[in-house]
Amino acid sequence: MYFTLLGAPGAGKGTQAATASQRLGLAHIASGDLFREGVEKGTELGLLAKPYMEKGLLVPDEVTVGMIVERIEALNHDQGFILDGFPRTMEQAQALDRALGERGKALDRAVYIEVSTEELVRRLSGRWICRNCQAPYNAVSSPPRVPGKCDRCGGELYQRPDDKVETVGKRLEVYSAQTTPLLSYYRKGGKLVGVNGEQGVNEVAEELIAALHH
Repeated sequence: MYFTLLGAPGAGKGTQAATASQRLGLAHIASGDLFREGVEKGTELGLLAKPYMEKGLLVPDEVTVGMIVERIEALNHDQGFILDGFPRTMEQAQALDRALGERGKALDRAVYIEVSTEELVRRLSGRWICRNCQAPYNAVSSPPRVPGKCDRCGGELYQRPDDKVETVGKRLEVYSAQTTPLLSYYRKGGKLVGVNGEQGVNEVAEELIAALHH
């Protein structure tokens, strides 16, 4: 079983990928984790990725795909995997398909966690951080006991620029522009399955696992 999990920032991909990988015995492959691991270990691809990461730039597709294929090749022959948040663009999807095809493999499903823009903005713009101890809060899912104050140390809570409503809106616009063609690509290939991401975490997990067996 070879799957990719797609969804906008705030859709809950990481949480759902971790749950599905545990329940189904799949390897959980997240591109961000691979980058950090590669840099820490000083691998060839990690060293190629490092300057882009340090400048906050997107790592080139060939490096990203190379890291993911390297990780897939390290798995046991009969172990499946779930990709978390990759591919993000058409170019990445095509490069991944070529790389898997050369190894006699292909993605079985692309599962898209569907969440409305309004809900994504609500989730992402609800994030607050303590200035003192950096404890994270969310106005929607994990609010502080006293508004504006940290439960742990009483410090002032603030919002990072990335989490302000106007910035969140722009981030989601960029994501949508990149991903709409990707969804069409997997739909045409008969691989796209949608899951309602606005349910509770457990309900999303059940629907996602059912979709993987669809």
